[in-house]
Amino acid sequence: MSGYYFDDLVAIRDGATQDGFFYVGDPKTLGHRRIRQPGEAISILLVLSDGQVAQGDAVSIQYSGVVGRDPVLLADRYLTEVFDAVAPAFEGAELTSLRDMCDRLEALRVDGRALHSGIRYGMSQALLDALGKSRQLTMAEVVADEWGVELSTQPVPVLAQSGDDRYIGVDKMILKRVEALPQGLFNSIDKIGPRGERLREYVAWVSERIQCFGDEDYVPTIHVDVYGTVGKVHDNDPGRVADYLADLEEAAAPFPLRVEAPVDAGGRDEVLDLMVRLRSAIAACGSRVEIAADDWCNTLDDVEVFVAAAAADMIQVKAPDLGSVSKSVDAVLSCHGGGVQAFLGGTCNGTDQSSRVTVNLAMATKADLVYNKPGMGVDEGLMIVRNEMARVRLLVSDRAQATQRI
Repeated sequence: MSGYYFDDLVAIRDGATQDGFFYVGDPKTLGHRRIRQPGEAISILLVLSDGQVAQGDAVSIQYSGVVGRDPVLLADRYLTEVFDAVAPAFEGAELTSLRDMCDRLEALRVDGRALHSGIRYGMSQALLDALGKSRQLTMAEVVADEWGVELSTQPVPVLAQSGDDRYIGVDKMILKRVEALPQGLFNSIDKIGPRGERLREYVAWVSERIQCFGDEDYVPTIHVDVYGTVGKVHDNDPGRVADYLADLEEAAAPFPLRVEAPVDAGGRDEVLDLMVRLRSAIAACGSRVEIAADDWCNTLDDVEVFVAAAAADMIQVKAPDLGSVSKSVDAVLSCHGGGVQAFLGGTCNGTDQSSRVTVNLAMATKADLVYNKPGMGVDEGLMIVRNEMARVRLLVSDRAQATQRI
């Protein structure tokens, strides 16, 4: 089981009605059985020659099958890829470098096509876990050693996600001093308002709530994900969108504001061009609001193109969409090389194991932000992510002190 649900973003954007936690109507995206259906995962276990067992979980994101992403990862459809392609290629193989094994994984084909990105993601997690177990290192140390980078000795800031429970969720985040909040799941015009007025009211409420109940030294970033809806209500006009974001920034004051996926123009190149023009318009009106890229920025190549074009202040490296975890490492380092903040994301629809692996990748690469995940309940995902950071930091610090004593 994964930690959340598969949602048909096309049907939701087109105004599908919510009834409690259900969406009413027929799905519009290939692979969806319902507009909202339980998420699934495929857990891949590697039994090592010394009897240890490494684990990785193949998952795909909540909004699969849209904006250039692979289809919904349904176990009964994609389990055959594990048995028919992955197992024969790796059974009895020697553990080499992560990059080498990930390259072999990326090269596998089924009926002439690459494996589902979620399968590559899950198997590469297991390979990384196997390397850590065989070398008696954390997964973060394995990555840092292989890529020649210095892993973070400080916790990576967390963006918590509330789902539709965006009021109680914020209160939980304030209590637990989450560094960025609340994501908010603003995936329809109904949620932001026909002119974006509901989103502005909500952002102002979040700011007031932090000031009322937050500790005096607590200064989080207000980060909302709008799935292109802001652009939609302003006809994707960069000037109008920039003016609206500047107004939203005022509502967020005194806290910094970041808006993820403010526009969606229907394709990678179109979104890229629109984001570049939007950044220029934001600068021209004197605003300091940041914009983050997500939709249509799905692969390592996409990330590199967005970085080269300076199309965003931050890019969400959506790990399940990139495939092998080595691609996520390269993507984060590419962002940093181009002066762009890297948000090593993932999905609320992941698992406890996929979340722990992502934390190790984030610490190894010094990512600027990481999701609390899986799920949308705030507490559970935050517990998994922050506890894994604490364990890795302790083990790495202890080893360093032992080395110094020797």
